[in-house]
Amino acid sequence: MQVARLSGGRIHLHHGPIDLIVWAEGADADQAMRQAEARFDGLLARLAAELPQLRSPHPQTFTDPIAQAMAAAVAPFRPDFITPMAAVAGAVADAVLAAMCHGTALNRAYVNNGGDIALHLAPGHSLTAAMAGGGRVVLRHGEGIGGIATSGRGGRSFSFGIADAVTVLARTAAMADAAATMIANAVDLPGHPAITRQPARQLQADSDLCDRLVTTALGPLTPAEVAQALTAGETCARAYAAHGLLAGAGLFLHSASRTIGYLGLEKEPAFA
Repeated sequence: MQVARLSGGRIHLHHGPIDLIVWAEGADADQAMRQAEARFDGLLARLAAELPQLRSPHPQTFTDPIAQAMAAAVAPFRPDFITPMAAVAGAVADAVLAAMCHGTALNRAYVNNGGDIALHLAPGHSLTAAMAGGGRVVLRHGEGIGGIATSGRGGRSFSFGIADAVTVLARTAAMADAAATMIANAVDLPGHPAITRQPARQLQADSDLCDRLVTTALGPLTPAEVAQALTAGETCARAYAAHGLLAGAGLFLHSASRTIGYLGLEKEPAFA
């Protein structure tokens, strides 16, 4: 495990494929940072011990609390294909943030795991977050939003769809992570000749997606085709919102976008 001090009172926690940017503000900020380091120590090894089960699309029993949180986050999206790995970044962020907040007085705090963010806001406090597709969104205490996650084509993980980015706000970062993955998959034009796909296993031998086709390249699309793909994703997002799985979502493809829920009401211009 590597720990580095960054500007602005942040710390960088790194181990294997996990890179966290951690920050806290408040009377116990220093203690919260120490608790973040302690929680991160050994975290990857405990997850790796259950990796075969975490890569399965079928319900499994897990021992590690983070693995359990991953499984719980993806369960509401079944019977569609999803594995707990769809929520791994968000669940790790949630776990480290929970450790930071345990027994400490903090005004604001966040754990950013490669763009999937768990956040804490005390009464009277807010946080402004940049959107992957452009603009910013202001988050405030009491709104029930504890996580932000982004998925899409060209991100850290493979996608079945063609979205440049899908950003989701939800109760937890793990839930936002899972929802963003599923909505990004839904932004699609099945069978379109401008879309290049390959079996995931050809790109990453141990991928949890096995031989399912993932998007590797996208050619030109007409405005009508962009709208069609975004409508498919928006329909998916609205269904999830109706079931309480997310508070808001922003979908981005080329120069077009769609927003629903919280993002549709609170999105601010990039210069705000």
